[in-house]
Amino acid sequence: MTMTTRRTFHRTAGACGAALLLALAGCATAPVKPGVAQAPSRATVINPAGLERVMGRDADAVVALLGTPDQDQREDRGRRLQFVGPACVLDTYLYPKGNGKPVVTWVDARTPAGADYDRAACLAMLSRE
Repeated sequence: MTMTTRRTFHRTAGACGAALLLALAGCATAPVKPGVAQAPSRATVINPAGLERVMGRDADAVVALLGTPDQDQREDRGRRLQFVGPACVLDTYLYPKGNGKPVVTWVDARTPAGADYDRAACLAMLSRE
């Protein structure tokens, strides 16, 4: 390699290296400031207001309140009881607490088309009491 070729090579390599460093710098994340809490990307808020009649209850209590489920699905230790009404579909999820009977730990509601629906309103609409 001649001296001119070496200089051209080093200039080209240096330019490529600088371009690579700039590209990688764009991928770096911004540093987190100490003491500043980061908001979660998607938090699920569990508001049991209006759901007291089913939360923590076993399947017998839920069936006594809502009638025979339209679906009763079991998987491992969990169970889903689904109740279908004209305006909403209510899913109750039961899981054992400790060594006890499975109880409702989560309730979900949606329209028959699949859009979100107020859980407490759906429960009120479907309940026998």
